[in-house]
Amino acid sequence: MGLDLHKLDHLVAVAEEGSFTRAAARLHMSQQALSTSVRTLERQVGVDLLDRGPAGVTLLPAGEVLVEEARVLHGVAHSAVLRARRIGRGETETLRIGHTPAVTGDEVTALLAGTTVGDTRVSQRYPDELTRELLAGELDLGLCRAMPPAHGLARTLVTRQRLRVAVAGDHPMAARDTVAPAELADHTIIVWGTPGRSAYTDLLIGLCRDAGFEPRIRRNPVQGTPPVTAPAGTADVAFVTAPAGTAAGGVRVVDLAPELTVPLHALWPQRTTSAARDAFLSSVD
Repeated sequence: MGLDLHKLDHLVAVAEEGSFTRAAARLHMSQQALSTSVRTLERQVGVDLLDRGPAGVTLLPAGEVLVEEARVLHGVAHSAVLRARRIGRGETETLRIGHTPAVTGDEVTALLAGTTVGDTRVSQRYPDELTRELLAGELDLGLCRAMPPAHGLARTLVTRQRLRVAVAGDHPMAARDTVAPAELADHTIIVWGTPGRSAYTDLLIGLCRDAGFEPRIRRNPVQGTPPVTAPAGTADVAFVTAPAGTAAGGVRVVDLAPELTVPLHALWPQRTTSAARDAFLSSVD
């Protein structure tokens, strides 16, 4: 049985919008045509995929599985077309890398410097965007910290990096050579994700608990900026992987003792092919 990718698109849109009306507007088609398309898909699969209730439309378990696989299938198809086009035109492969704000551009550059990869295009993405673009075939590789791989993605540990603490230049800790993790108990710690929704934030909270205290946290209101700049002009602290010393905005980065480390992971779509990605992963292994 062959599945129509357009009908899978229709199901994904309904699932994401939670409404046939909104999904039809998004797809620029009539609600009746969209409903007919999804009903046809359900007949092809042989089971109901949606719960059509008075409060809206939600996925049934079978629908959840099909939507997950649909996202993977579309990404594979998109990647295959791009690869065939590139090879047919005799073009060099460009490794498209996305990294979350928890991984700095300098860290990505340092990783690339030790590899045999040629052309690269590097951009920052928030975790949800990173997952979506990897699955859609718009990125070849994602660099992150502690993000669990979504269905269709593979993950490996690239390296572990030393964790330090950043403070404003006039902070009492700025003159210190080292700070014990337990000393952060009396300070507000700046994080970038919401606890329970950000794997990296949860990891940092876990490190604090291991040090014997429940951290007082504040989510950085300026998203997308380098983590090391966050404490500037505040009495707060931030966990960073930047080297010890003076950083941008007069911020000071201080070593933690005992030493703590955090992972740097690579994510990629496991059903696509990329010689440049394989070269990168082999070089950093």
